[in-house]
Amino acid sequence: MLELSLPKYDYLVQKKEGKLFIFDSFRKKYILLTPEEWVRQHFVNYLITVKNTPVKLISLEKGLKYNRLLKRTDIVVYDDYGRALLLVECKASTVKLNEQVVFQLAIYNAELKAPFMGITNGLQHFYWKYTDGENNSLLTELPDYNEMIGLSDQ
Repeated sequence: MLELSLPKYDYLVQKKEGKLFIFDSFRKKYILLTPEEWVRQHFVNYLITVKNTPVKLISLEKGLKYNRLLKRTDIVVYDDYGRALLLVECKASTVKLNEQVVFQLAIYNAELKAPFMGITNGLQHFYWKYTDGENNSLLTELPDYNEMIGLSDQ
């Protein structure tokens, strides 16, 4: 798989019936290793090892409803009270991070109302602080988990 601009980590892969699978320590099982899954697993590792995010407060591929449609978020980080703190949309490294991806993130966040949002393809990463429906502040980098907690009420 492609080297990403995220920290390396010791992942486990196995081959079954000619396909590669990566071990997802959150779901406690091997998941088909797609290019998007490669990015998701690396970004979760980044959240834990660099941004000090508690493992127990991370959720992967959680379902939500938007206009009666079932959608699935890639990564949601919660605070200690169960409120969404950070929503991250992951794409394969070959996918361009454009307005369509940002729109998808905004649709998901219309339901979650996470104060922080991000998109990544493993090579590029963009982050925002949600302030209201129309004014979102582009961030130069993702704050540490504890900083997000402190900034989420501002």
